[in-house]
Amino acid sequence: SSNEQGVVAGRLGDTMNVVQGGNAAELAALKILSEIVYSGGVELTQIKRVLKLTVLVASTPEFAEQHLVANGASNLIVGVLGDIGKHARAAFGVAALPLGAAVEVEAIIEVA
Repeated sequence: SSNEQGVVAGRLGDTMNVVQGGNAAELAALKILSEIVYSGGVELTQIKRVLKLTVLVASTPEFAEQHLVANGASNLIVGVLGDIGKHARAAFGVAALPLGAAVEVEAIIEVA
């Protein structure tokens, strides 16, 4: 479910499965790209490379497929940007995220 801030809320291994988590990660990555363009004033063509994504996944202690959830974000970035979108990545399970978010993505991106 999505709350009033447009955040996909949930917890992997509890209220969400891997597919739903991957979709949430994809949406988070899309929001990063839109922030770069609309808040940062940077065109996607000015991105030189995506260095690293860090994906935080709200999940139960038993859930161990954070990397599969993170694929949603990685695949979206590479799908939009091609080879320059290929990146290093870390994926972590956390007890909770702000606003009840299921996934949070941090990106380090080099721009021209």
